[in-house]
Amino acid sequence: MISKFLQSPQWLSLHGLIVVIGLLIYVLITHSLCQRRSSTAAVSWVLTIALIPYIGLPLFLLFGTRKLDRSGKRVISTTLAADLNTDEAWPRKLAASMGQPSVVSYQNLSIHSDGKQALQSLWKLIDGAKQELVLCTFILARDAVGHSLMARLIAKAREGVKIRLLIDGVGHMMGGAINLHKLKAAGAQIALYAPILHVPFKSSTNLRNHRKMVVADEVRLWCGGRNFASEYFEGEHKHKPWKDLTFDLEGPLAAQARELFEHDWAFATGSHPTKRSQIVQIARGPYAQVIASGPDQVDDTVHDLLVTACFKARTRITAVTPYFVPTDALLMALLLAARRDVMVDLILPIHSNHRMADFARHRALRELAAAGGRVWLVPYMLHAKAVVIDDSVALSGTVNLDSRSLLLNYELMVAFYAVADIQHFAGVIEKHREAAKRYQVRKPGLLRDLSEGLVLWLAFQL
Repeated sequence: MISKFLQSPQWLSLHGLIVVIGLLIYVLITHSLCQRRSSTAAVSWVLTIALIPYIGLPLFLLFGTRKLDRSGKRVISTTLAADLNTDEAWPRKLAASMGQPSVVSYQNLSIHSDGKQALQSLWKLIDGAKQELVLCTFILARDAVGHSLMARLIAKAREGVKIRLLIDGVGHMMGGAINLHKLKAAGAQIALYAPILHVPFKSSTNLRNHRKMVVADEVRLWCGGRNFASEYFEGEHKHKPWKDLTFDLEGPLAAQARELFEHDWAFATGSHPTKRSQIVQIARGPYAQVIASGPDQVDDTVHDLLVTACFKARTRITAVTPYFVPTDALLMALLLAARRDVMVDLILPIHSNHRMADFARHRALRELAAAGGRVWLVPYMLHAKAVVIDDSVALSGTVNLDSRSLLLNYELMVAFYAVADIQHFAGVIEKHREAAKRYQVRKPGLLRDLSEGLVLWLAFQL
């Protein structure tokens, strides 16, 4: 009976009507909410809704939102006029045009690629806080590092230090849902960013806060790729730690990062951001700026900065990332840079913790290698995120070179402009390259090629 109905003209008409309604909903939501999408993402959603509307449309309604800033307006920031008159000023000009904050000074930059050094730096920053600590993370694990962090925060809260902790809702579950009651009882404020069970339409379950920072007293910043979990530092239970990249520094740049935290905290708690504190600029550099990326930005800031960087680069593009599933625009920009003899070096782990991303990356890697780019694979889990362009800029923070991180997640990068520090970041990346083996291109068979295409169809959700 059911099979006869499914073959009847009435069913075909009804099915066709549902497909049309689904596509109209997609067009109306995309237009009314100003949801700019890459061509790959747009085609993927249209095909999914057209071919399997009963699954595709609910998925789109749940996960299709990409931008929450629907104003389309950019607040153009100001920056140092003298600084913008130099030949290397294009990153600052572009960032300013996308509404990012002005360059500010910083001091005492310390880059820690070693997990032990990173943990000691984190403990020193927390223990030295006198008035305020704000922390934002994707994962706070229920392990040795997580429990040690909680103990230190509880002690500081009991000393009278104002503490605010912001954890991504999904990341909190992934970390084992560590008990936060004692920290709350000590006087700290805790918020989950878009928890799984949240107010409908306030945000999207698919838009996760991947930003990671600790700011003490508005003057000291700890930031980078590390979550608060043992594998990012010294490992646990005979498991080797991951290699990662974080840094700490002092100065006005820390206050700039705190402003971004304030913005995220207000969204997570439904409150109004506290009045911005006046960032006291120091006359002499070095200079840097926080680049925020995500649904709260009109533009795809880091993505657009990287694409522009590929066209501006004259000698080198050096990047380290755990996952490489780039957008079509970023991949094409990298290919063209390699073809005009810019030395493009990309460092990845042989095997990351994300098997689907490992599978999906090969098509892009084959194209990059064929264009003259050098792809390097290290024999350990590498979670670091950094990109160096000539001596113009070094970007380091939380952004992976995959479509999810570039287009969907809330992320942050710090753009460093001092040549000495740019070279320092390049040196840290170079140490990983020295431990790597060159990627060997293998022509895929038909099944492999089709499988990669199918995975890339959904790559924007990785």
